[in-house]
Amino acid sequence: MDITEMAAAAKNASIHLAAAKTDVKNKALAAIAAALKDRAGDIVEANQKDLARAEKDHLAPPLLKRLKFDKTKITEACAGLQSLINLPDPVGRTLDATELDAGLELYKVSCPIGVVGVIFESRPDALVQISALCLKSGNTVLLKGGSEAAHTNRILARLITEATEPCQIPAGWLGLLETRDDVADMLDMAEFIDLIVPRGSNEFVRHIIKNTNIPVLGHADGICHVYVDAAADLDMALNIVADSKCQYCAVCNAAETLLVHRDIAKAFLPGAKDTLEAKGVRLRGCPETARIIDVVQATEDDWRTEYLDYILSIKIVNSLDEAVEHINTFGSHHTDVIVTANKTSAAKFMALVDSADVFFNCSTRFSDGFRFGLGAEVGISTNKIHARGPVGLEGLLIYKWHLIGTGQVVADYTGPDTRKFTHKKLDKGYEL
Repeated sequence: MDITEMAAAAKNASIHLAAAKTDVKNKALAAIAAALKDRAGDIVEANQKDLARAEKDHLAPPLLKRLKFDKTKITEACAGLQSLINLPDPVGRTLDATELDAGLELYKVSCPIGVVGVIFESRPDALVQISALCLKSGNTVLLKGGSEAAHTNRILARLITEATEPCQIPAGWLGLLETRDDVADMLDMAEFIDLIVPRGSNEFVRHIIKNTNIPVLGHADGICHVYVDAAADLDMALNIVADSKCQYCAVCNAAETLLVHRDIAKAFLPGAKDTLEAKGVRLRGCPETARIIDVVQATEDDWRTEYLDYILSIKIVNSLDEAVEHINTFGSHHTDVIVTANKTSAAKFMALVDSADVFFNCSTRFSDGFRFGLGAEVGISTNKIHARGPVGLEGLLIYKWHLIGTGQVVADYTGPDTRKFTHKKLDKGYEL
């Protein structure tokens, strides 16, 4: 099946999947989990082929870590599927209800977007998460993963498709693309595809945006900051910085820049250097940082760089306002943190930082759909329309208006002596 046929099939399937009952979707998700467990050995074998080729091609260690899909990650994927099953069905919820007049009621009801095209990095677990989120939210999906994970993606897509076939899930709801030409073709398929979610480099995401008429949801870079305020608990700050940078450095919600208030820089930075370097982090810093600890000189490019590696840039700032200005200037509007004991400062930081996720006294790594309780995520959005931050089930929904009447016509509401609208809010769900 070529990509045009695949996209057309996904479009047709989207009409039927949008109306699928909750128990049907949950049964399908359970079947996917069972298939992953039953075929774990085959999945790991396929993944070993991808890993062997990636090592031969000298793929960077952090990227190799993302590529690995072993039995532990399969178990985690199954846990994610169960968490989705436990969540209420997001489709068909009444978001708002208004009586326009007696016997004429308007309902704003959640519904799937339709066909979602997702281009993602070499993380096989992302394929499982994205597929499951789309299924639960009633969307069909076209998936294009990184070529490094080709063997793993093929077996996962095949298992997921086979597992859902007996569950009344419409055929063609999931399609796997494998070539760059497929991506180029997908960008021209506005008649079939309703939304594209690209996950990758800044350059790649901007290329997608410039070359399609299809709405695009996503983020370019993950340049995340931790700002250690003058009133910070330094032990807490060190723990948060280390986790934000080191817990998993090759992901978009890992910290790339540390901002430190001048008043506590001399007390904080030496210990931070020891802790971070012990974890393998290579430090770069501004001139003032270099006067306190031994670091490589940072350039302005460092403030704009998503390392995805054990590298951290450090800048000393004079005030909270300077920290906010730096973040809004050099950041990617992804996830930024303040560490402070001063709630007034925290409130100001959270109000002024223009990012999708703004945190107080916790790690940047919490920016994640599963950790947010969203049932994993299809990606992170720095958009300012529709969905922002981790895009879980609700980010894959839109709404439609249902108007329920008893024979009303507009002519009755125009001209002299017309009927009047009541526009009264209703506290009830939509039902026929």
